[in-house]
Amino acid sequence: MSLDFVDKWPICSVLDPETLATIKKICVFGSSGNEAIYITKNDDVYAMGSNCSSCLGLGDAHSSFEPRKIEPLCKKQIKSLAYGSGPHVVACIANGDMYSWGHNGYCQLGNGNSNQGMAPNLITTNLQSKKIVQVACGSHHSLGLTEEGEIFAWGQNNCGQIGSGTTTNQPTPRKVTAIIGTRKATSVACGQTSSMALMDNGEVYGWGYNGNGQLGLGSNVNQPNPCKVQALSNVIVTQIVCGYAHTLALTDEGWLFSWGANSYGQLGTGNKANLVSPNRINSEERFVEIAASHYSHISAGLTQTGKVFMWGQCRGQSITSPMLSRFSTTDDIFATFACPQVTWRLYSVDEVPGRDIITDISKSFDDASTSDVKFVAEGREICVHKSILKIRCDHFRSMFQAHWDEDKKDVIEVNYPYTVYKAFLSFLYTDMVNLCPEEAIGLLELANSYCETSLKKECEQIIKQGITVENAAMLYAAAIKFDARELEEFCFRFALNHLTAVTQTEAFSQLDESILKGFIMKAAQAGAFKY
Repeated sequence: MSLDFVDKWPICSVLDPETLATIKKICVFGSSGNEAIYITKNDDVYAMGSNCSSCLGLGDAHSSFEPRKIEPLCKKQIKSLAYGSGPHVVACIANGDMYSWGHNGYCQLGNGNSNQGMAPNLITTNLQSKKIVQVACGSHHSLGLTEEGEIFAWGQNNCGQIGSGTTTNQPTPRKVTAIIGTRKATSVACGQTSSMALMDNGEVYGWGYNGNGQLGLGSNVNQPNPCKVQALSNVIVTQIVCGYAHTLALTDEGWLFSWGANSYGQLGTGNKANLVSPNRINSEERFVEIAASHYSHISAGLTQTGKVFMWGQCRGQSITSPMLSRFSTTDDIFATFACPQVTWRLYSVDEVPGRDIITDISKSFDDASTSDVKFVAEGREICVHKSILKIRCDHFRSMFQAHWDEDKKDVIEVNYPYTVYKAFLSFLYTDMVNLCPEEAIGLLELANSYCETSLKKECEQIIKQGITVENAAMLYAAAIKFDARELEEFCFRFALNHLTAVTQTEAFSQLDESILKGFIMKAAQAGAFKY
């Protein structure tokens, strides 16, 4: 995220460049986007804005555009932060502790009473020895997800959004067990008065208010207990987000589903009719991220090719089908087109000091007028600079030494595909990779050979986003070959989730015997062949 992006949030425009440069993570919230909490690179936590209901956690009710420290949270490494409509705020930190503050008229702070919380208060009831890894907030209720995949809920429960089987408000965290039982959740999300959970097997459950069909159950009946979204049984969901009264789900194959309220076109279906069951949004693009906020009726999605689409209520206009933007992140959409302009997640700032220098270096890649060495791959030249390559890569640092022949050459031939080697050299100039998943496999091999760990991770991410039933077995074998453990596990899980289809592909039939044996044994241990 550049400093220009931070300036798009109106409340951040009052910060000076020096302060902006220190920001590592930021959350903008409030009914008008008038409150902000940010974390600096030194892990200090600051708040600024109107301080409605003491939601800034500063110990008082004073409003100020001058940033002030939230002392109890400094140096605590906040991992997840969510806000409600009161507003109230809930945050969890690196050690698994959870804090809350702000509006508490419905016991949404989880501290056993309904008194307003002026400063961060540690939530402990029913959470002994539990580590919270994610938090989510609806209008006046809260959810916490533990390291073990358990869901705890508390606060307003007039529509059953706590999942307790009743409509009685819950003053302290209560474990959600009905229907879900011992199943493990991987993430939770909240609409205004509804709750959703994504399980580790890709199933989705919803409970609470369902007047607009936002639970995806095929009806408009409220649910005080979790109910499985049966219409998604044939897909594996990897991300779930909630808008004010609509829901989006992303599958491991890049398919996007939507359901619920659609008065502004937030379902992306091309019309404004509500849907009580999940509907796949038609798109030639493969989505890799979706975004929504219970504060608004806007939706956004990022595709595998880096395109960002938006739909729904965008600055007062109703966009009923995904519209391509010129932004590079879904966060840009919420900074510019959402109403109010709030962040849909705790956003991590990736600003790098000296970006003008980085821009100039990036532009010098493949510039024949300034280069001092050329690489030739498949008969095509790539113009680069020895000094930059030596600074950025140990392989070239060794290559360009006086006792090596390459140091004296102006042209060096390499036995790699042109697109792959150019992408590798470009990465050394830009820290970015622009390849399709199939080509990224070749780059992964090169990165593995040259011991370029960061490039290897970039390749793995690209490959993950391009996995399909047809290529899963091939990618699994490639991950093993190039010692990409995280990618190997990802491909295995994908193949396990689509086992019947994957085993019928040509790629699976071509697996090396040892890899095939290993896969079968691992699948057996995971319970794939149990009756």
